[in-house]
Parts: sequence; structure tokens; C-alpha cells
Amino acid sequence: MKILFAGYAPVHFRCFEPLYRRLSAWPGVEVFVSGGLRSGRKNAYRYDAAGMYAGFDLPEGAVLSADAIRDMDFDVQFSAHTKLIPARQVDRKIQIFHGVSYRNKAVRPENMGCDNYFVIGPYMLKRFEEGKLLSAQDPRVVNVGFMKTDALLDGSLNRQALLTSVGFDGSRPVLLYAPTGAKSNSLETMGEAVIKELLATDKYDLLIKPHDHPKNKRVNWAKYLARYQGEHCKIVPPAADVIPMLFIADLLISDASSVANEYTLLDRPIVFLDTPELLAKAETARNSMLDLDTWGRNGGVVAETAGDTPLRVAESLTDPMQHSLMRRRIAEDLFFNPGSATESAMSWLAEHVLPSRRSTEEQKNAFGK
Repeated sequence: MKILFAGYAPVHFRCFEPLYRRLSAWPGVEVFVSGGLRSGRKNAYRYDAAGMYAGFDLPEGAVLSADAIRDMDFDVQFSAHTKLIPARQVDRKIQIFHGVSYRNKAVRPENMGCDNYFVIGPYMLKRFEEGKLLSAQDPRVVNVGFMKTDALLDGSLNRQALLTSVGFDGSRPVLLYAPTGAKSNSLETMGEAVIKELLATDKYDLLIKPHDHPKNKRVNWAKYLARYQGEHCKIVPPAADVIPMLFIADLLISDASSVANEYTLLDRPIVFLDTPELLAKAETARNSMLDLDTWGRNGGVVAETAGDTPLRVAESLTDPMQHSLMRRRIAEDLFFNPGSATESAMSWLAEHVLPSRRSTEEQKNAFGK
């Protein structure tokens, strides 16, 4: 069986990576990856596969160019973004998504070209139902959860080791600033001022993770923000896995990013930087599913200005359980199988898609004879 994953941003593969490791060990299965960092214009995109997958320690021959897969056939293709990068022939296409936010960008008609959907949670499924795109009874729906977040809860991460790896000693509260990549995000509007305000307090260790595929590419934020790097401020490479950074953070600062929802699984404080222009654009976008009413930013507090942020951070750390009940309700509604989504996916695939281990061993024995 030949399985393909294709995406155009590191976070796309991060969402598939736990499943990649499991599938690669399954007898009779070959797993390939393709796509790559995207450039150019719509309908004429170029993909840099080597650049995207260089940091993932994949075996030789696993990475295929987008040009190569146009002449290849696969049994299954996984995708974490809306418009799949095409191979010549695929028997089954599976959408795994790359997050769930209150902008609900995954819930749109353009996403309906797959054979199965590994739905992240009850909330996402309800939004698909409201949009008359999928229903709970649809055979294409598989209630998997979000595999990328398993490590937050499965005991595989060591906080002290991670703190040491980024250069912190654990004596100060750790803040993670992780903005979304949409235009008019908080980093573009007030992020630098927020960083200055927080560093001026001299109370925190600050991690800053720019988005790995921002819509506005005019500024290389990782390079620009390097001027703030120091003993108590570290710039996380945009392509790095955000999950370990969420795990060590005592408080998250974000805006409209899906990482805020992922962070609810840890039930720790969140400060949302206000982005009125971004929200206005999201509300008027075609097929908009913006939803600030159900959960939105209710799992934390909102800082309307950069000057407000240190106070909101201090208040949240003083009473970290203030919004705990709401965060736990959000996490319950947003995520199926928290901590074991990969196992759920593998169980379904083993039953419906993958070759049985027994038949594979029988084939090996037969060939051996």
C-alpha cells in the first residue's frame, strides 16, 4: 500500500507527523510526503519539498517533488489544508485539518473533495452541519480528534528538559506569544510594542513564535525580532513545533490563532491581543463562519492595546483558575480523544484501510517458501 501526505507549510506536516510515524511502521505500507514551501501565484504555485521537510529526519526516498507525484498513483492521500496537491491517481483522500479556530476557515465548500474527514471535535462537526456540508451520520466522518496535540497530554514531554533546551532555568513564569498568520494579525499591528512592554517589566521569560506561513510575507519576523533575543527572550523558529512551547508556557498570548484552542487542553491562562481589523475582514469574507459567540475568546482575557497587556498578564497569572471552567468546556467541545487521537486514527485505519498484519505476514511467509 502506498500512502501520500502533501502540504505546503511545516504545520501541515506537524499535524500528520504522529500518524506518519505509526503508518511507517505498519507492515506492507510505504509512506511518502510531497508538496513543499509554496511560492508563486494561485494556479501556478511552486513547491520546495526539500526546504519544507529538511528538519523532519525523514528516510531517503520518502520526500517526493510535487512534479513527481503528478505521474504517480497512491492508495491513500492525507491532507491538512483545503486544496489537495494532486497526484495522478488516488483511491482515497483523507482530510485531517490543521487546527480549529473561531474563524472556522476549515468549514467551507472548497474543503468537500475528500472521501473521509478526521473531524477534530464536536464543535467542528456542528459547524459543518450548520453549513450543510457534513452531518454526524455521514459515512465520511471519522471522530478522530487532533493528533498534533497528543503530546500535550500523553506524558511524552519533559518540561524541565524543554526549558533547558530553550535556555530558561524555570525561575520566572514563561510566556509564549504565538500570533496567527492572517493579515492584520497582532504581530503586524501591536506585537512589537507588546514585546517591549513585557520585557520592560523584567518579570518573565518570553518565547516568541512567528507564524510559519503568514499571508503577509513582507517582513521576515523571525529575523526582525532577533534584536530582542536575550537571556529572558527567545525567538522560536517559525517552522518549529509549537506543541513543546505550549507545554512549557505558563501563559499564552495570541490573537485569532488555533493555538489558543490547543492551549485550552492544558487549562492555563490565555491573553488575547485584540485585532479588530482582522475580525472585520473575517466577518465579511466569502462563506464566513466567524464565531465569537460560542467560545471565541471566552477562555481568557482580551488586551485591547499593547499597554494593557502587562496588566492582563499579571492578573491572569495571579488567578490562573479564573477562566478554568470555561477552558475545560471549550476543550471538551473542540477535541475528540484528547491525548489519544493518533491511536483513534490508527484503529479506524486498521479496520477500514490498512492491510491486516496477519495477511501481510502470511504473504511474507509464502514468498519465503
